Amino acid sequence: MSALSISRRALLRPTGIRAYSDAAVEQARAKWLAEQHAIEHHALQTTDFWRKMSYYVCIPALAIFGTYVYNVEIEHKAHNAHLMAENDGKLPQPPRYDYLNRRTKLAFPWGRNSLFWNEKSQRDMSIDD
Repeated sequence: MSALSISRRALLRPTGIRAYSDAAVEQARAKWLAEQHAIEHHALQTTDFWRKMSYYVCIPALAIFGTYVYNVEIEHKAHNAHLMAENDGKLPQPPRYDYLNRRTKLAFPWGRNSLFWNEKSQRDMSIDD
């Protein structure tokens, strides 16, 4: 009886392994290779585009804006030198407005100025007017 039930199961079960023809395998391989070639071609085009963008747009833009900022900073430095010459070698203190540099908490351990305070370009907050 067990031999008969095994043969019935074997008849009802799908065959499992399909035999592919060589033509189907070659067609699938050719399709995969074509897709890989298309991906590689797209990657080369994209790489070339960004290389040209870097050389012909970004680098000249950096040079132009770098020159512009350099000229602005030179003018700013000349203006500060003029102000210092008029005020005995010190920059004039800007007006003390109530809404600027408000301190509602305790003072910093290093004083009223910020940790990165620069005496040449910032107002000294420890001086009371």
